[in-house]
Amino acid sequence: MTPPLDLRSANVLVAGLGRSGRAAARLLASRGARVTAADEGRPDVGDLAGVVAELRLGQRAFEAAGRDLVVVSPGVPLSRPDLAAAIARGTEVVAEVELASWFLPQPLVGITGTNGKSTTTALVGEMLAAAGLRTFVGGNLGTPLCEAVGGAWDALAVELSSFQLEGIRSLRARAGAFLNLTPDHLDRYPSVQAYAAAKARLFELQRADDVAVLNAADPACARVAATCKSRPWWFGPTVRPAPAARPIEGGFAVDFPPARSERYLVRNRALRGAHNLENAMAATLCARALDVSAEAVQRALDVFPGLPHRLEWVRELNGVEWINDSKATNVDSTAVALRAVTGPLWWIAGGRGKGAPYAPLRPLLEGRARGALLVGEDAAAIERELGGVAPAIQAGTVEAAIRLAAERARPGETVLLSPACASYDQFPNYEVRGDLFRRLVKAL
Repeated sequence: MTPPLDLRSANVLVAGLGRSGRAAARLLASRGARVTAADEGRPDVGDLAGVVAELRLGQRAFEAAGRDLVVVSPGVPLSRPDLAAAIARGTEVVAEVELASWFLPQPLVGITGTNGKSTTTALVGEMLAAAGLRTFVGGNLGTPLCEAVGGAWDALAVELSSFQLEGIRSLRARAGAFLNLTPDHLDRYPSVQAYAAAKARLFELQRADDVAVLNAADPACARVAATCKSRPWWFGPTVRPAPAARPIEGGFAVDFPPARSERYLVRNRALRGAHNLENAMAATLCARALDVSAEAVQRALDVFPGLPHRLEWVRELNGVEWINDSKATNVDSTAVALRAVTGPLWWIAGGRGKGAPYAPLRPLLEGRARGALLVGEDAAAIERELGGVAPAIQAGTVEAAIRLAAERARPGETVLLSPACASYDQFPNYEVRGDLFRRLVKAL
């Protein structure tokens, strides 16, 4: 689309200088904008000082007054008083993904939801690539969308978080998937309803010929279907009108009207578990919405390598399996992991909690958890809420938890890092936490 303002010599503030903020600043500068790049901390900004007009670090407020445009990183809420005041004055305040979309004419597949976004996005990318399409895969997963601008892409597979979707104004998903909704980020949103509304922004901007891929068993998805302009395509065991994907023995079927059905096999270890069957169904509907052939979809299902840090098998040592699920940054994601991993286990958990209760994990741990090795800020809260379900050991750090697990785990047991918490109390992100786990486990 055409940008809503002429960026040449525009006065632009980029608020937050994580990877996406830095990518936005570079893109804006390349288009001739006068960029002030700001962060309340002191992150490593690389060569940004030589790219932008002004670099402001360690400031406690973002000076948005007088700006033609403000671009926010996902970690910066639009509800902040300085940004809310800018919006009230009529200043355009947008997310980095919205900025990128102004320069990306290719069809975009957007994936949102509480859990499964990264796996589904990567799997959509695999399917598009199997069809011979030059495909960008990124967004909230890995590479910022601004870095796709100027690339020779045929299609874009983009993970979109609620934080990013808060700040979109025109970003259009040719196919958009809403995988599920469970309580998360309640440290940022006043209610689950507000969190759901941020997710639903993806579908408010679709057109009548676009596709909304929705979880048939999720009430939040049903609410989207009742209000969106696009065509709903459903997945899950709950019966819905075709087009729809449903589980069958060994995989799933996709039904199209009036009476056509396609069958897909799921035999890839990287897609084990009921949650990954749902991810595979959602990804397939997205790919088919972009006219990817059934043959290309099946090839992708067969070769998909899985994602680092999501139920990632690290090694077996002396009969003990070690699994890295550092990407489980909330309770529901950890519940998925506990259902997928069978048998007795040692559970490494903790970090910075998000406000959701841990009690729902109790039935998944009872009778099989040999111990809970707890780390980080919320370790005491986890022990308090899950007391008695398994011996709780206050390990403090991931390093100490690994040492204790190595001493105590016996053949036939599994050591599972699935924290149910964010990593920010001890690590920059969940990737660094998972990388440390993987490295130390391989060194045992």
